[in-house]
Amino acid sequence: MIAAGLIFLMGIGSAAVYLWRRQWIEALLIVVAAAALGVIVGDFPMPAGVAGTLSIDSEAEAIDLNEAATVKLTGDGLSAAQWHDLPARPLLWETPAGEVLHLDFPRDLPLGRMFALTVRRSQASSWRLQLLAENQQVIADVAGNGAALTVQWLPPVAETLVLTARMLDGRGKVAAQGPVPFSVAAPVPLRVMGRFGAPSFDARALNDLLVDSHAALDWQVTLGKTVTRSESPATALAQPNLLVADAAHIEHLGDGPRAALLAQVAAGTPLVILAANAQDKQLWARAVQLELREQADARPSGTPLALVSAPLNPGTASGPWSAAGDRIWTRQWDKGRIVWLGVADWHRYAISEPQALALWWQGVFDRAGIERPQDVAWLDPHEMPLPGRRLEVCALGVQGDVTFPELKQTLAWQRRPDKADASCVAVWPRKAGWLAMHTGGAKPQAGKLYVYDKDDWPLWQKAQRRDATARYAARTPAAAAAGTVPLPAWPFALLFAAAMLLLWWRGRR
Repeated sequence: MIAAGLIFLMGIGSAAVYLWRRQWIEALLIVVAAAALGVIVGDFPMPAGVAGTLSIDSEAEAIDLNEAATVKLTGDGLSAAQWHDLPARPLLWETPAGEVLHLDFPRDLPLGRMFALTVRRSQASSWRLQLLAENQQVIADVAGNGAALTVQWLPPVAETLVLTARMLDGRGKVAAQGPVPFSVAAPVPLRVMGRFGAPSFDARALNDLLVDSHAALDWQVTLGKTVTRSESPATALAQPNLLVADAAHIEHLGDGPRAALLAQVAAGTPLVILAANAQDKQLWARAVQLELREQADARPSGTPLALVSAPLNPGTASGPWSAAGDRIWTRQWDKGRIVWLGVADWHRYAISEPQALALWWQGVFDRAGIERPQDVAWLDPHEMPLPGRRLEVCALGVQGDVTFPELKQTLAWQRRPDKADASCVAVWPRKAGWLAMHTGGAKPQAGKLYVYDKDDWPLWQKAQRRDATARYAARTPAAAAAGTVPLPAWPFALLFAAAMLLLWWRGRR
């Protein structure tokens, strides 16, 4: 503003000189030129409504906001891919009142894990959610009256699937349906070191479960004072990712071997303790700060497995220990974790409820925090990939190039400041279906993303567009929120140039 004021004063002074010489037109040109230059330098604001307000519809594809002061939007909004490359402008938009859907499900699932699909509606009502196999047979079904329903299904084999989810209203009429794509992969085998101070059916059943999952086992069971049954893998376990021991084994260890075991846990290897044969309460309080009490009530509890309590268990979660389920307690031990499994006789379900038992043990392993490092981790896209629309593909642990055979493109991975430790590329899929990709580098990896058809899940697409539009509205500059925008400079620049040229021309006459 100060510079603009000085320019105005200089212009008035110059005009006064021309007026003294009775050169009326030259004085007028000087005033016009000074005013135009002052407006350019001063960056004067103007009401936002004076400048152009661009009205766009949600179905618009090619959008240019460079000359727009404000944007008036109708409909459900634009996708995040469309908003990403547009400059921030004040947005005039009201969220529509129509119903939308949100779907939540894993895109990649290890074999043995339960697949869960959650559908959330914007309005609660009586409805049913079904999951259909690729032959359109119902494989899971759930009904309810709330705004969200979750359907579960256990995949039997490792494969790539495109199931169908179907929503039925209270009268049994199809309200919405669409594809549910995901991949079931063979899990990375565990490397388990097991040490047991006495034989038990529970340890035997756990051994069978781990063998069925193709885990590499270093297993030792003490049968007597001088007799030990050992089971070793084909190659030695250099670094196990899980330790399993019964309480008797740890109680019989000397102070040195027990300290070495806990040091291994502190280095990052989780430890699961089968507590059914625990006897020395003082040792556990001294070694791992676990206060045990005799359990007067050993009746079975829990569903779907009725599990008997171990003779000694913590009375309540206290100190560093916290309850993590029915008679399961955990604590952090430096970089690792210790799990106290205070149940017994669960081997009875190895025959009657093998699936429920396997899922229960999977939950125990999850509480232990077992890490199975992967060379490459593909990140799920935030929005439904659609044909002809920009798709951002991101991954962890990649380097070099990535090739998309269907698109006949090879692109270099680029780091993104807004995605920690991730690298990304942008592509435009041409059609619906699985989009395969292959990374280069020292350890090549293959991945794939599912591209939805433009007619798939219209209510889910609306929900994603509304969310993306709300995020774009948050990008609006604070200065624009006051209802003013800067005056455009180019008309005043032309006016200044014209005035100066006329003044020069008249001076040449």
